[in-house]
Amino acid sequence: MSTRRILSLWFPRLGAERLIRADRSLGDGPLAVVAEQSNMQVVMSLNAAAQAAGVFRGQPVRDAHAVCGGLVTRTQNRAAEAAFLISLRRWVGRISPWVAEEAPDALLADLTGCAHLFGGEAALAARLEEDCARLGLTVRLGIADTVGAAWALARFAGQGAAPVRSGDAIDQEARATRARAARRRHWTRGGPAPAGQAGPTQATRIAGRGQTFAALSPLPVAALRLEADTAAELGRLGLRRIGDLLGQPRAAVARRFGKGLVLRLDQAMGSVPEPVSPARAPDHFAVRLTLPEPIGLVDDMLAGIDRLLPRLCAALAARGRGARTLQLEAHRTDRAAEVVTVSLARPSHRPDRIRPLLAMKLDGIDAGFGIDMLRLEAVVTEVLHDRSQVGHLQAGRAVKARLESGSALDDLVGRLGARVGTEAITRVHPASSHIPEKAAQVLAAAWSDPAGDWPVGDALRPLLLWRPEPVTAPDEATLPPTFRWRGRNWEVAAAAGPERIAPEWWLDEPDWRSGVRDYWRVATVSGARLWLYFGHGGAMSKGWFCHGQFA
Repeated sequence: MSTRRILSLWFPRLGAERLIRADRSLGDGPLAVVAEQSNMQVVMSLNAAAQAAGVFRGQPVRDAHAVCGGLVTRTQNRAAEAAFLISLRRWVGRISPWVAEEAPDALLADLTGCAHLFGGEAALAARLEEDCARLGLTVRLGIADTVGAAWALARFAGQGAAPVRSGDAIDQEARATRARAARRRHWTRGGPAPAGQAGPTQATRIAGRGQTFAALSPLPVAALRLEADTAAELGRLGLRRIGDLLGQPRAAVARRFGKGLVLRLDQAMGSVPEPVSPARAPDHFAVRLTLPEPIGLVDDMLAGIDRLLPRLCAALAARGRGARTLQLEAHRTDRAAEVVTVSLARPSHRPDRIRPLLAMKLDGIDAGFGIDMLRLEAVVTEVLHDRSQVGHLQAGRAVKARLESGSALDDLVGRLGARVGTEAITRVHPASSHIPEKAAQVLAAAWSDPAGDWPVGDALRPLLLWRPEPVTAPDEATLPPTFRWRGRNWEVAAAAGPERIAPEWWLDEPDWRSGVRDYWRVATVSGARLWLYFGHGGAMSKGWFCHGQFA
């Protein structure tokens, strides 16, 4: 007999009730949370008022509005619902240390050895229902020896096997008896149950120890967490209850429906283990130093950092992570705190790379009447990958030199970032475009690697580029011997060109609506080396322009 006890908590209206908790103006009216599936808006969650009006989960929104004219719809926010489920997991952690999320709207908890602390399983179930009702949440729960059984009881307790036919509720196949059959109960299709209809009781939701078979036998096969197609095919064969399926030969069932069905059966009955894996707490890297006497000098704070930093870096190295952003808190005797933040160009767990950045920030700390505690935390961390040198001796030396130079550059970026902010430090990378203005892209230095070898082509580009400035010259494609630009007359001493550059036809660039350009490298008599082009018009007037200057 299994000694484990599993609790399954299902929140069938999680999405709608989360919105009601966040926005009380929604009131008690019908509300539905919708999302797009297969190019169609469908209902993903709804409150009790919408369900009472005849709306059901999975219904197209247009049909839901036809059924309930006053239905209010909101777009589903999956990230917010996932965060809300995480908060519920932490809340349920008060009854068991082993709580796992079962996306998108359920939780699993291992109650082994915990239920007696709350007066037994029945008292615990009643307490959870009361607490959820006070929180404005609808909950269905099930307790059994296995995860599969608890899942089934939470969702299908008290429900019988649904009929296969869509027009009646009979099990016979004869046409003559179909007219005598009662109409199918409307609440089996998502509508509200009649006033006198009793829901599942605690006796049906809690399976005693060793009573898994008896608790699951009357439930429909869909309670085994099967695909809808598999459950429908089993129903067409007359296997509508789990008890009907348990009596069938396993080999024949596996040949007809695959090993997945047999696995679900074994999991529900406890033949195959299915552990509850709780979410692991996120890594937290922080150290602190409590001082016997208040300090106020920079040297004393540096001495405290020298004690904190090796401990923090050792914890980071043990987890294979490096600090990207660190926060130093200096708590004063008057209960105030001075906080400084530093960022690294590359994640690291080396104290010699972090200490200089912290030392640069200590001058901005106001010690007041003294500092009695220092706390250092790695706010943002990243995974570090080990680097190994391979190849012959010369290749190893080259790799080592490159790594050392990269570390020096990262330290420089970190020091400059401590002064002006890492976002203000950028580097230029080559870009794949023949347009002069788009031949390079600007990236943040702290979040990018140095650019490799820049592509070298036959076409030369000027050192300085500016927006094209008009040049007074004849509107002819031939380079004139003299021209006027920036209020001066210029005389051409030498020229090379033309180099024709066409705009990118797949992108609309306002500056390139003049069409094809013919560029010339012009050396003037005064010594200036300019980059001129003749625009052939296009959607704008044609003429000569100056676009840049060579060194």
